[in-house]
Amino acid sequence: MGVRSLAAQRTRALPPILRSNRSAKKLESDPHLVILDTNIVLDAFVFNDPAAIPLLAGLRNGSLHWIATQPMRDELERVLAYPKIVKRLAYYEVAASSVLAQFDALVKIEAVADKAPITCKDPDDQKFIDLAVAHRSIVLSKDNAVLCMAKRLLALGSIAQAAIENVALH
Repeated sequence: MGVRSLAAQRTRALPPILRSNRSAKKLESDPHLVILDTNIVLDAFVFNDPAAIPLLAGLRNGSLHWIATQPMRDELERVLAYPKIVKRLAYYEVAASSVLAQFDALVKIEAVADKAPITCKDPDDQKFIDLAVAHRSIVLSKDNAVLCMAKRLLALGSIAQAAIENVALH
């Protein structure tokens, strides 16, 4: 099978919300494996961002497989206790425990990945990069420290993509 037909097969296998991502054609791993940074989790489970609806649907119907590590869950739990986020939780009438329960129900916890051969400017985001490289997966983020690594990640078989672009496409 030629390289082009293999790329075309992989692109057709992508869920519709990711299919138009041109760089996804180059992804050499399971195109359904995703990593969500903490802000994307908040958008989906706290802020009810309309752009997250297709993402949530993909997670719930199994067309997307979300992986994370215990430190990622710990970060989410810590962020949910920030005074600014506590106010938002109250405004949206969402309990932190509900957000964590949704996380637990939809994610597969993986072992912490070894340090990737590339380094993120923001040390707090390195865990997302490490896991993406280890699993050759897609990391969905709006964080510039992650997104600016897109070319370097692609060279390692992973994709960093602005989540709002991905989940808003059909």
